[in-house]
Amino acid sequence: MILWGPPGVGKTTLARLMATAFEAEFIALSAVLSGVKDIRAAVEQAELTLAQNGRRTLLFVDEVHRFNKSQQDAFLPFVERGLLTFIGATTENPSFEVNSALLSRAAVYVLKSLTAEELQLLFAHAQARAFPDLEFSSEAVERLVAYADGDARRLLNVLETLRTAAASAKFPDDRRLVSADFLQAALAADLRRFDKGGDAFYDQISALHKSVRGSNPDAALYWLVRMLDGGADPLYMGRRIIRMASEDIGLADPRALRIALDAVETYERLGSPEGELALANAVLYMAVAAKSNAGYLAYGAARKFVAQDTSRPVPEHLRNAPTKLMKELGFGSAYRYAHDEPEAYAAGETYLPENMPGINWYRPTPRGLEQKIGEKLAHLRTLDAQHKKQQKD
Repeated sequence: MILWGPPGVGKTTLARLMATAFEAEFIALSAVLSGVKDIRAAVEQAELTLAQNGRRTLLFVDEVHRFNKSQQDAFLPFVERGLLTFIGATTENPSFEVNSALLSRAAVYVLKSLTAEELQLLFAHAQARAFPDLEFSSEAVERLVAYADGDARRLLNVLETLRTAAASAKFPDDRRLVSADFLQAALAADLRRFDKGGDAFYDQISALHKSVRGSNPDAALYWLVRMLDGGADPLYMGRRIIRMASEDIGLADPRALRIALDAVETYERLGSPEGELALANAVLYMAVAAKSNAGYLAYGAARKFVAQDTSRPVPEHLRNAPTKLMKELGFGSAYRYAHDEPEAYAAGETYLPENMPGINWYRPTPRGLEQKIGEKLAHLRTLDAQHKKQQKD
């Protein structure tokens, strides 16, 4: 199987629990540090364990997407033989990063970031076991959970930091109470890596994105500079700016995406601090550009429909016919070449599978270029209606 999910959601823990439950030998490899030689050594150890005591081996490969095709292929014969029970863990989409031969032999399980409630439960268990003499204020727990951001490992690492800080701290009275201020002071150095002001990194990303969406250039520039000053990776910021251009501006101003891409390329060539000005200009442009999420909504609706729908066949008039047999079967015979039609538009033509329900996913906004796009689509629908009427007459 392949466990796909963000960091700190328990992929390695699940693999260890399975090895214990099935009384299997557990071997763990990291694709970052291991190669084919390590895989062979694991296979030899599995064969020895099976021969000596009859125990099967569970091989866990962390960050499996970092293995290349030949390294991933090295597992296949031993998985086929049943010598190894393979469990891979990845933070990347297996559809793109994992070899199809290996993927076809594995069940993929999607793991999600832990919720605040789950992190609070984990915190309660860890506190009871590691330092029951410490108390935590409710605000401190809330901040701790928010800082962990769905990552159990991050939460536990923070608790280790707090344990060290509390050992040498002087608490008022005899009550060892970890307050929100104590938590902030203990984690200041760690927080400063992304945020010198002490706020959560992803809160600032959210503020930047929403300032752009809200067409406030000054606020957008403030959050960009705040994050760059706090040590955020400028290329990460560039990727977020590209996302804004696609999600919040779209076809209302197609130039926005090109400006975002150019800004990232400029930064890659110039580096800091010179290249950061290109990112700033891009953010300012995103903020003042016409806004539309019509493309974003249309894409989401289409994905939802396709995920729930059956695999409808391509209509015959839209199929290619490169062979004689295909032509004899009628593939492409009824296709109307749009460039030969009035206004280069085949009025009344259908391009969706048969029996598709009526859809209208893309709805242009009355802003920017999309206003023109909306007018064009309305005109084409009028031509469709006229063609349909003529067919009836």
